[in-house]
Amino acid sequence: MRIRFLGTGSSAGTPQIGCDCAVCRSADRRNQRSRASILVEEQDTRILIDTGPDLRMQMLRADVRHLDAVFYTHFHADHINGIDDLRAFNFLDKRVISCFADARTARELEERFRYCFLPPDPGWAKPSLSMTGITAKQQVGTITVLPVPVLHGNLPIYGYRFGGAAYLTDLKTIPEESYALLQDLDLLILDCLREEEHPTHVNLAESLALAVRIGARQTLLTHMTHDLDYQKLCSVLPENIAPAYDGLEWRI
Repeated sequence: MRIRFLGTGSSAGTPQIGCDCAVCRSADRRNQRSRASILVEEQDTRILIDTGPDLRMQMLRADVRHLDAVFYTHFHADHINGIDDLRAFNFLDKRVISCFADARTARELEERFRYCFLPPDPGWAKPSLSMTGITAKQQVGTITVLPVPVLHGNLPIYGYRFGGAAYLTDLKTIPEESYALLQDLDLLILDCLREEEHPTHVNLAESLALAVRIGARQTLLTHMTHDLDYQKLCSVLPENIAPAYDGLEWRI
């Protein structure tokens, strides 16, 4: 299984508009973060997690030419507003694209982007998607995807586990029952917004505490703001915890 980090940034991205801080002006490309998203690949199966507003450039940069399904973590703009660019895969694959989400996220997407979920247009003039609300694991090609309930502040959302890897972004707390779904991980991809505390995201200290409790063999941090410099973060993290960056590939 290969995991590609399409984006590792927060809702504002880095560089942030109008900001002249050292991270936003950094020449280190690992500080240039588009909105958070990953691609999970195994054999010929490709699964996208979230469709943020940078999706088109992320797909071009990663040279993605086929998608089997999209799984959504939640309905906030930085995780859904690139949905129109899925139309390119309707053209490429000549089929409706399957999407999966929790019940509220599914409803929000169908309401906000109703045109995407209407019967397909013969010429693929619009995105043509199907939506399935899920509460249990789903099989897509060779990949089994298990929803992991977490809390984004007070909002229940999903992280996802696929084999020995789990993706948990936009979280503040993990319900006790979800820890049982996170045992024996080779790779944990974990929210880490900034150093300062935040009401709906874990900060650096909280992220490290969760990483220790979950005990994955490797933890990679994502959904980072311009408050976190890549090199400085590397210098203070334990050996088995590191910041991810746009374009990073990890094999399980």
